[in-house]
Amino acid sequence: MPEHYSKEKKFAVLYMHDGQMLFDEKNTWNQQTWNVDSTATMLMREGLVRDFIIVAIWNAGSKRHAEYMPQKPYHHLSDDQKKTFTHILKAAGKIEDDFIPFSDHYLKFIVSELKPFIDKNYSVYTDKENTFIAGSSMGGLITMYAVTQYPDVFGGAACLSTHWTVIYSGENNPMSNIWVKYFTEYIPLLNKNKLYFDCGDKTLDALYPPFQKEVDEVLKSYPQEFHKSLFFEGEDHSEKAWGKRFSIPLRFLLGK
Repeated sequence: MPEHYSKEKKFAVLYMHDGQMLFDEKNTWNQQTWNVDSTATMLMREGLVRDFIIVAIWNAGSKRHAEYMPQKPYHHLSDDQKKTFTHILKAAGKIEDDFIPFSDHYLKFIVSELKPFIDKNYSVYTDKENTFIAGSSMGGLITMYAVTQYPDVFGGAACLSTHWTVIYSGENNPMSNIWVKYFTEYIPLLNKNKLYFDCGDKTLDALYPPFQKEVDEVLKSYPQEFHKSLFFEGEDHSEKAWGKRFSIPLRFLLGK
């Protein structure tokens, strides 16, 4: 909540995934955080963005991969490819059972339960032009999925270090052509929705540039003023890195 929050005026809303990683590094598993409250406060004080609140949605822990994996693209995989996902993610300790995404239910919760609750109980604008969503890594994937599945609800999406590979290898990755097919189908359904993507080139982010370039090629068909894709040389896959550049997507989505 911004320091000047008041029921006398209305605020835009930014929904964010991985809510437990956004505010206080003392309570995170890796002692890192985005410090989104500090960045948002600074930008509002300087008049660089419209007034907004942040709704931080906690992830489902061991079920995070299944919660955030876009279902419709996943179902384009063959049965053997799906078994490969289960095997690799189990070996990496990311899942305990067979990998069965439930992101459609998660998005339905946000749109049908959480957003109506926020709209009713807080002094906020309820329209698409003032409703945004953001996340990183797998959270970047579900953010992309949210805006393409609900373009009349979310006016823009910030997808940082989007985990296009889903697994932890870029070679012979079954998702290589899936995203291009998905975007080719769903980009025409968007109408002035803002799309922000970025990635670095260190640690896990080193896997992403080839996949991001494929997506960027598809986005060339979308009006230039409504999408942005940035590359941050030397930046890694961490809350510290995302927090350091978070002002950029905020200004893109919520700039005055």
